[in-house]
Amino acid sequence: MAKVIELQEGIHRQDAHEFYREALSIMTESNIDFMVGGGFALRLYTDILRDTKDLDVFCKGSDTPALLKAFKENGFETELTDVRWLAKAIRGDHFMDIIFNNPGNHCAVDDSWFERATQSELLGIKVKVIPAETLIWSKLYVQNRERYDGADINHIILRYGDRLDWKWLWQHMETHWQLLLAQFLSFQFVYPSERDLIPKWLVDDLFKRAKDELEMPAPKEKICRGPLIDQTQYKIDITEWDFKVVTIRSV
Repeated sequence: MAKVIELQEGIHRQDAHEFYREALSIMTESNIDFMVGGGFALRLYTDILRDTKDLDVFCKGSDTPALLKAFKENGFETELTDVRWLAKAIRGDHFMDIIFNNPGNHCAVDDSWFERATQSELLGIKVKVIPAETLIWSKLYVQNRERYDGADINHIILRYGDRLDWKWLWQHMETHWQLLLAQFLSFQFVYPSERDLIPKWLVDDLFKRAKDELEMPAPKEKICRGPLIDQTQYKIDITEWDFKVVTIRSV
């Protein structure tokens, strides 16, 4: 039986719940594949109950126009907020984020997300929830001054680590493996008694990569990858200190 996602009760949440229910019903009836994420996914995998102010849903980028059309036909305001990763469906004071990637174009939603999705139920409607591995993957790139998702990742590992597909996560984080190593060190600091939840083979591989990298010459190009994890705090590096986010070199 699918686990039901429980929500905070109270009269102040009734309007939001009605909005969520209507939005979920529209998407279900549209027959467009979608998954629930955000605070609802965190609730499913960690049992942490958060006062969620909006609804995050995930779909493939190619399905986003059809999903926005379905909402528009049902009286919602819609917007393509950022063509790289985000759209919105809005009604009154409530809105839903429709996410199909992340700002750095590293976490594109594809069929593998749906293949691994968890079946659940939200407000009486059967839904798919983004996999725990993709929840970690996307949160690793959220390290803003205003919002840092490291604690969420630690809680997912703590509460769901024995069921994670670590090989899948590793395959998708291999390019930016330093972020994964940094998160694992954070987890070991926070939960020293629970370190075995993270496979030793993966930790060993990450430390070997760190050692191998230190034995290589430092890169010649002044690169700052900070904007991949924080879109505001590294502005000065690019605009004044001559670091580059993307380097195009003619050969």
